[in-house]
Amino acid sequence: MKVAVFSTKAYDRQFLSAANSPNQHELVFFEPRLNHDTAILAAEFPAVCVFVHDQVNASTLEILASRGTRLVVLRCAGFNNVDLQAAADLGITVVRVPAYSPYGVAEHTVGLILSLNRNIHRAYNRVREGNFSLAGLLGFNLNGRTVGIIGTGKIGLILGQIMKGFGCHILAYDVYRNSELEAMGGKYVELPELFANSDIISLHCPLTPETHHLINAEAIKQMKPRVMLINTSRGALIDTQAVIEGLKSCQIGSLGVDVYEQESDLFFEDLSGEIIQDDVFQRLTTFPNVLITGHQAFFTEEALQNIAETTFANIADVEQGRPCPNEVRAQPQAKESVK
Repeated sequence: MKVAVFSTKAYDRQFLSAANSPNQHELVFFEPRLNHDTAILAAEFPAVCVFVHDQVNASTLEILASRGTRLVVLRCAGFNNVDLQAAADLGITVVRVPAYSPYGVAEHTVGLILSLNRNIHRAYNRVREGNFSLAGLLGFNLNGRTVGIIGTGKIGLILGQIMKGFGCHILAYDVYRNSELEAMGGKYVELPELFANSDIISLHCPLTPETHHLINAEAIKQMKPRVMLINTSRGALIDTQAVIEGLKSCQIGSLGVDVYEQESDLFFEDLSGEIIQDDVFQRLTTFPNVLITGHQAFFTEEALQNIAETTFANIADVEQGRPCPNEVRAQPQAKESVK
C-alpha cells in the first residue's frame, strides 16, 4: 500500500523503514504536519500515517477522501485530533496504536516526581556554576506519602506499582476500576477525596469533553497545600492559567508536565533561535518549581519499535479485510473510560 507519512523526524523514518522491510509498503515521508493546507500532498495515497499534532479535522478529511484516501493510521494512542464522525461519514477507517509505551511514560513520570521533589534539575545547574549550597533544595521522603492517580489503565497501573515500591499509599480515580491496582492495595475514591488527601497527583486519562480542564481553579482549591501535580497525558487536562495562579499562591508546590495545552506550536521543533510568542508557556518557565519536558515521555527505543510494528499490523488488517482490534469509531469515543 502507498502510505503518506506526515510529521516525520529522522527517528520516525529510521524505525518505520526498518519495520516496513518485510511488508514492502511504499512509504513517502513528509516532514510537515498534516492539515487542511498540506492534505494535497497525500493525493492518490490510499493511506496517511499521522502523529499527535496533525490536524485530521473534517476539512482535512474531505480533501483526503476526495483524492482517494480511505485509511488514517495514527502512530499514537490519542485520537482527539481526529474528527471520527467526519471520517465515518466519508468512509475513512481510523486505526491507532493504543499502548506503545506504558512503561516509558510511567517511568518518565517517576523521573519528573524525583527531580521535582529533590530539585535535581536545579542542583545540576548550580553545581555546573560552582554553587554547592543546599539552600532551597529541601525535599521529602516518598515513603509514606500518598499518590493520587487519575486514570488507571496500563500507564496508571504501572505508575501505581512503581510508587508502591517506594512505600507510597495509592489513591485512584477512574470510571472503571482496575482489579490489579486494587489487589496491590490501591484504593479507589471520588475526585474530591483524592484531591484532598494526595501529596502527589498524576494524570493518566484521555482527553475527552468530560476531562477537558479536569484540573481547574475549583479542583486546585480542593487539593492539599503545596501538592505536586504531574501531567504526562494530554495538555488540555489542565487549565494552565488556573495552575499558574495555584503556583503563585503556593497551593501547588511543584508542577511537572510533559504536555501542554498549546504545545502543537512548540513541541518537537528546535525553537532555540526564536522568540517564543506564547506568553502563558513563557510564564510557566519562570517558576523554579516547574519542570517541563517536550512530550518525550513516550520516547524510548521500545516505544518507537512498537509503534512501527503495530502501525504496519494495523495497515495489514485493513488491507486484507480483517477486523482490526485497534480501529477507533465515532460512537465509542463518547463512552471511553478514564484510563
